[in-house]
Amino acid sequence: VSLEMPEIRYTRLFINGAFVDAVSGKTLETRDPRTGDVIASIAEGDKEDVDLAVKAAREAFDHGKWPRMPGSERGRIMMKYADLVEQHAEELTLLESLDAGKPRMATRAVDLGTSVRSLRYFAGAADKIHGETLKMSRQFQGHTLREPIGVAGLIIPWNFPAIMFFSKVAPALAAGCTMVVKPAEQTPLSALYFAHLAKQAGVPDGVINVITGFGPTAGAAIASHMDVDMVSFTGSTSVGRLVMEASARSNLKPVSLELGGKSPLIVFDDADVDMAVGLAISANFFNKGEACVAASRVYLQEGIYDGFVKKLAQRMESWVVGDPFDPRVNQGPQVDKVQCERVLSYIDHGKREGATVLTGGKPCGQSGYYIEPTVFTDVKVEIHR
Repeated sequence: VSLEMPEIRYTRLFINGAFVDAVSGKTLETRDPRTGDVIASIAEGDKEDVDLAVKAAREAFDHGKWPRMPGSERGRIMMKYADLVEQHAEELTLLESLDAGKPRMATRAVDLGTSVRSLRYFAGAADKIHGETLKMSRQFQGHTLREPIGVAGLIIPWNFPAIMFFSKVAPALAAGCTMVVKPAEQTPLSALYFAHLAKQAGVPDGVINVITGFGPTAGAAIASHMDVDMVSFTGSTSVGRLVMEASARSNLKPVSLELGGKSPLIVFDDADVDMAVGLAISANFFNKGEACVAASRVYLQEGIYDGFVKKLAQRMESWVVGDPFDPRVNQGPQVDKVQCERVLSYIDHGKREGATVLTGGKPCGQSGYYIEPTVFTDVKVEIHR
């Protein structure tokens, strides 16, 4: 597809309202999953950079105006922030599709649309954070007061970079927190652009800091930092355990985890089979299967099994894998080489266990990280307690 790609404007860390190089001077490469080619070299943040970002966030929280301004004023700035994201939605869509391999049309409607709505929702909540007055026993009154927790460490995944950025950043902003955000090393471009727009919207320096880097270094430094007051992490279960352990070993900071899943879709005999087939396809292959809530197991009641499988095979024949900038395409490439090889290893594992490949099962395309949409039947069910 011939399409003018956006200029990569922001490639450095964002600390205390300014774009800066990593202390080490090191960079990492973010690659185009369509080809494997390098899109840009991005600053590789490490513990020293996290320390600087946390220091800026702590100063902004302890002595800055963001947690002390009226909620209505925070909401006004957040509304302006949402407007700016919406104004730059086309460029951000191209960045997101380029960096993550996400189909452009869905990215514009779902990812950027959801991001703007999240910001506006929490902007509206910023002046509605109330405590409660409680009637106690005897002649006593009690009350609760909700206050911002402090500096939040926000670690976001590569499958929905924009949505996950704002699902964490927007409520933290509304509450009056300051934050250090670490986007996934595979998809750092949109987070850096969002940092730029936050400054334009009037978010004070030090409130939002973005550290691009790797999980075992930058991510670990956030999770174990003694001056970070809470951590929110979305990603794999194995890394979630490490985040919780690091948080416990440091300052016992609260942890919010959203981890991987293996969600079942159950279809009974009385279901509308055509509708159920469509739902199964979208629940499995939306965002090229890169979703923690994907319905990656489908259980069918015996009476509809044969008809469902037949219709599913027919529908998958028209499922288009290809360049995510092509509006006819349903499924783009996996996010990077590592994830592509991981998915192919799962397919090989299923074959070794004796499952039948109904559709797909192979890599496709002349370059990049494309995989045919794969459906197995005759799968063995093992219950592990």
